[in-house]
Amino acid sequence: MAAETTGPGRVTFGRGYNVWIMAIDGTWRRSCLLKAVSSNDAELTLEGSIEGLNLKEFFLLLSSTGLAYRRCELVKVNGAEIDIRFLSTKGGKAKKPAKSDGMVEA
Repeated sequence: MAAETTGPGRVTFGRGYNVWIMAIDGTWRRSCLLKAVSSNDAELTLEGSIEGLNLKEFFLLLSSTGLAYRRCELVKVNGAEIDIRFLSTKGGKAKKPAKSDGMVEA
């Protein structure tokens, strides 16, 4: 797939990339195309209606099994296109591994 950069850290996909959005509680899931992405936000084109869906907070699934995902919130709707923002984890930073004192456990 051809991709071009449009701004600092932003990649636009020519044909889009198949992804899904899913409710936090798993009650709904919709197919969509990932049109552009950066480390903070993304642009999606939805397949089907979003009427009645709670888009305040949801997951963007990057694989069909759901193993690669980001937590998101809706920023803007323009017809079938939506802009989303990625939410950070509640802890902020990942936990650091415990320091080793050089002792080896048996």
